[in-house]
Amino acid sequence: MNEDFARNLRLLCSYYKSIAEVCRRLDINRPQFNRYLSGRYRPGDGTLRRLCEFFGVEVHEILLPAAQFERLVAVRPRSAPAAEPALPEAQHLDHLREIGSAGLDRFLGSYFETYLSMACPGKILRTLVTLERHGDRVVYQRTERLIEHPHEKAFHGVYRGMVHLLTDRIFLNDYETLTGLEITQTILFPSFKNRISRLTGLKLGVSGSGERMPCCARVVYEYLGPRIDVRRALRLCGLYALEDERIDAATRRAIANDMAPGEWHFRARY
Repeated sequence: MNEDFARNLRLLCSYYKSIAEVCRRLDINRPQFNRYLSGRYRPGDGTLRRLCEFFGVEVHEILLPAAQFERLVAVRPRSAPAAEPALPEAQHLDHLREIGSAGLDRFLGSYFETYLSMACPGKILRTLVTLERHGDRVVYQRTERLIEHPHEKAFHGVYRGMVHLLTDRIFLNDYETLTGLEITQTILFPSFKNRISRLTGLKLGVSGSGERMPCCARVVYEYLGPRIDVRRALRLCGLYALEDERIDAATRRAIANDMAPGEWHFRARY
């Protein structure tokens, strides 16, 4: 008995990007909305009125036979779906992107990121980071390559985020894309030399071990260039012993997480 209503509702939804968008903007549970679309249920009077107000039709119209309703919609002027109200934080994020993207082009390219592993204490972790410009923003991908057992294939963890240059510091914020359980922040000193070689700073994140301990570590970004062989670079990523000669002595000194006498906070070092 609800088949005409369901067909009419599906027709109205077809003017939007997706059913998910309609449910989000109506604040209606998706499984419940699917039951309306299937014709198994018809919404109560209050929900029905809310649906009609959203789609710009009358209650008696959405209950018409499907063929008649389709003709009615076809001849009625259609306005574009109303834009979603801007989120309260949207203007602040737009402003941050506007003031934080200038001056970053010289830092675009790939880097080896090296720091003392948070998940494997006593080991050095090297990852691959690539900064790219997409329109008016600079984004990056950080890729971890880990081998848990010698005879198993490497596991690649991927983090994605945005970069901002505010005054004289580079801010990188990302999240882990596979599970979505981690956000990290890195703050680097920019290089004012003609040729970028290394950037240093601090990294704040959560250890990948079961305890998920918040940790802070000194970090070094070694510039590789604007275009690299990604596969070859990733083969050089992973865990290293503290005294492994493949990590140069200058980098090992720069990532040492010690505190000098008189330091009250854990500080980055040039």
